[in-house]
Amino acid sequence: MTKILDLKSTLNLPKTDFPMKAKLPEREPVQLAAWEQMGLYGRILESRAKAPLFVLHDGPPYPTGEIHLGTGLNKILKDLIVKSKTMAGFRSPYIPGWDCHGLPIEIKVDQQLGGKKLQMQPLDVRLECRKYADKYLNLQREQFKRIGVLGRWEKPYSTMTPEYESVVIATFYKFFEEGFVYKGLRPVYWCLHDRTALAEAGPDSIAAICSSVTPCSRSAGSTAS
Repeated sequence: MTKILDLKSTLNLPKTDFPMKAKLPEREPVQLAAWEQMGLYGRILESRAKAPLFVLHDGPPYPTGEIHLGTGLNKILKDLIVKSKTMAGFRSPYIPGWDCHGLPIEIKVDQQLGGKKLQMQPLDVRLECRKYADKYLNLQREQFKRIGVLGRWEKPYSTMTPEYESVVIATFYKFFEEGFVYKGLRPVYWCLHDRTALAEAGPDSIAAICSSVTPCSRSAGSTAS
């Protein structure tokens, strides 16, 4: 009887203890927790303590809800840049941040409060905005960590912290001292629907019909040049 050849035994394959099944939903949280426990981000920076510095400034998202495809892709691309620069020999810290001021948060809080807002003092409304922003800042932070983004998550920057606001005030005062601040008149865009001032770039993004350019249709017998 002819002996059946075991082809597997003829292959020079590496031997590993890795399981055949990845089980990523179970293993990924365990791996991320191990990285956090060992202080992986801090140890990476320590290993590059004397290396040339590369800083990626984080354009912050609004903390108005859970992360989505846009905010997730944004953070993943930044993480790729930071990690690639680290592997290239740079000291590349990453300090994540959140923009906690602006119309997106106000609209969300207005929807949450409803008619109750009309009986509230302005300072109380602002406090609700701060609570809302803080809630989703913490939620987004955990979600960004869950997708494997490394950074100084224990101390991010937030535009609503006293430290950040004090720098804004100090910078404004410096402009004032240099004579760049003056009193004058200028138009301010106002939204009747949201009852708030609009950023100057806001109206530029509004779709409008322009009659200055009129498209011409080719006749049936014309040919393209």
